[in-house]
Amino acid sequence: MTAQNPSASGEHVSRATCAIVGGGPAGMVLGLLLARAGVTVTVLEKHADFLRDFRGGTVHPTTLSLLDDLGLIDQFDQLPHSKITTVRLPGSGPNGPIAVNFDHLPLRHPYVAMVPQWDLLNLIAEAARAEPTFTLLTEHEVTDVIREGERIVGVTYQSPQGVGRLMADLTVACDGRWSAVRRALKIPVKDFPVGFDVWWCRLDTHKPIGDSLNPRFNSGRVAIGIPRTGYLQVAQLGFKGTDAQVRAHGIEAYRAHLARIFPELSTDTESIGSMEDVKHLDVRLDRLRRWYAPGVLCIGDAAHAMSPVGGVGINLAVQDAVATARLLATALKQGRFAQEPALGLLARVQRRRSYPTCVIQALQRFMHRNLIMPALRGRAPRPPRALSSLLRRVPILAAVPAAILGVGPRPERAPAWARR
Repeated sequence: MTAQNPSASGEHVSRATCAIVGGGPAGMVLGLLLARAGVTVTVLEKHADFLRDFRGGTVHPTTLSLLDDLGLIDQFDQLPHSKITTVRLPGSGPNGPIAVNFDHLPLRHPYVAMVPQWDLLNLIAEAARAEPTFTLLTEHEVTDVIREGERIVGVTYQSPQGVGRLMADLTVACDGRWSAVRRALKIPVKDFPVGFDVWWCRLDTHKPIGDSLNPRFNSGRVAIGIPRTGYLQVAQLGFKGTDAQVRAHGIEAYRAHLARIFPELSTDTESIGSMEDVKHLDVRLDRLRRWYAPGVLCIGDAAHAMSPVGGVGINLAVQDAVATARLLATALKQGRFAQEPALGLLARVQRRRSYPTCVIQALQRFMHRNLIMPALRGRAPRPPRALSSLLRRVPILAAVPAAILGVGPRPERAPAWARR
């Protein structure tokens, strides 16, 4: 980033070839990749660090392969994490749940790694800082975009040093579903109704919890236990709009609720100190009809808010970042975006990533409609009997849902110039 003198208004003004708004998985991966291409890139993150409770921590096989290609897998393996090799889907009859195993897939890393997201982001940030064209600015909250006619030429931000402006040939919004850039652009959004929300908490335990992602359904109670190192991360699902009611019932009722879902951990529910330890997620599912405008591109949750079902949001956002870097790095380095809007290139990113987004969102909507909502209404969730029978008779077919969950449609590979 090239610093300039304060403007006449007292604002600090700086410049980058690419301004990335948001230091989440999409923003940090894109920043690292572009910096390895020699593009001058600045990431603006509104928080002082990456430490946030209950951010998604699912690192899928394709993201693990990306870290491997980038020369970061050895450092990643040093992070505290657990490995999920099996997802158990609800089933009925004498054979019980259906197991979906990732080890059926021909992958370098046939598992989903559960790692605190702040550790993953710190790892990527450390690698990016080794590149001379990379800058990360924390405590820099983007407040608006800067326009010259119809074109976006940068962003304004608030930082501990005051108000500032970052001018850029291209601005990429990676600041999530509540994106300030997305709001400023006022691009039409396609919303899908969602009838449930999620309440996150952690159950500290010394008991064995295995390495399987284990959904639980019990008379209108729905939860997913995610094994972590030393604790179980719990996503409890309930009807949308009931957060005030959940909190009014108090922590004792909440603990009792969890104890009925996870009876083997009933004595560990005391580790939840108060309702302050229970975090509410307003689940949304939507996507922008157009991901770009002159001088600006939205990717990740800023372009398509995903449901937490399947834990695929991080993987999809990272794949967006890889495709964006591969398609735009050369043009950014050559200064094309400084000379023209290059809308055709931005449109290519959307065309490339729209297909996997639409497929995953369609699958999530199917799961909402046919599994989660019936379960919340007290009906036992069951996959179609024919499907259950087929998967049990031909276990290798379980690789299909494992591939959808662990790899996803249209996986991206790191460009050759970014590999180490």
